[in-house]
Amino acid sequence: AAHAEGAPEVIRHLSECLKAKGCEIYPFKVGRYNALTSEVHHLSYAADGLAALILSTPSMFEKVFLPFLQSHGCEGTRDPIDECVTQTISSCVSLCCPHQCVDVMYDYELLPSRRPKFLAQTAAHVSGAAFYYQKSDIHNPPWLDKKMFGVCVHPRLGGWFAIRALLIFKDVLLGDEVQQKDPVDCVSRQEDRIELLERFNFRWQDWSYRDIIPAEERYSPRQKEYFITPPAQRGALLRHWGFMAESDTDSANKQTELSRPL
Repeated sequence: AAHAEGAPEVIRHLSECLKAKGCEIYPFKVGRYNALTSEVHHLSYAADGLAALILSTPSMFEKVFLPFLQSHGCEGTRDPIDECVTQTISSCVSLCCPHQCVDVMYDYELLPSRRPKFLAQTAAHVSGAAFYYQKSDIHNPPWLDKKMFGVCVHPRLGGWFAIRALLIFKDVLLGDEVQQKDPVDCVSRQEDRIELLERFNFRWQDWSYRDIIPAEERYSPRQKEYFITPPAQRGALLRHWGFMAESDTDSANKQTELSRPL
């Protein structure tokens, strides 16, 4: 296997390619992720293997998604956003890593057991991309035994981003000299963490959890309208925007009913 010398170079090239498309990449060691997850969720790769998390920033919608709709008219077999993200990431990987053996897992992909291929928020935390705030981060949680879902906050984007994919570079092993980045604890006060989890669990539809810290960049009105629209009705919205032909909408609707909110 190749060793770490090539890793920063590979990540730098990918980072430039993805940045132009409104995405960010964060490398980390596979073993670090496995140390935080139960065995059933482990990634079955070398502990020193190079992994990298990819997330999309608000600008991806205008930079990549709308032009994608323009050129594809959306005959897609899947949710148009998933289709677009897959094409964008796979083209960057082919361009920047032609000689690498890279496994790509997307956030929407499930194993036959119906489990996700990777735990997106844990991977975001481990890679240093965004801090994953959970009930266990609160000293005296006011909700007693109630289940509360955790949520990631990005130090510059708050909640205005989406985790898209995980790359595993099967031939690159990292040595001990590689510094692992910790996520920025940008919601450090206990009362703010409580507020964050309450907004996310009880009022997620109003998106106020995304503004728990001031964000450098937020979704545009058009992007908000798209993501607020239930997946089954997004085809009609795209047609209203002039992106889809009548016949495309039906097939897209059938597919997107299975989709999940972002």
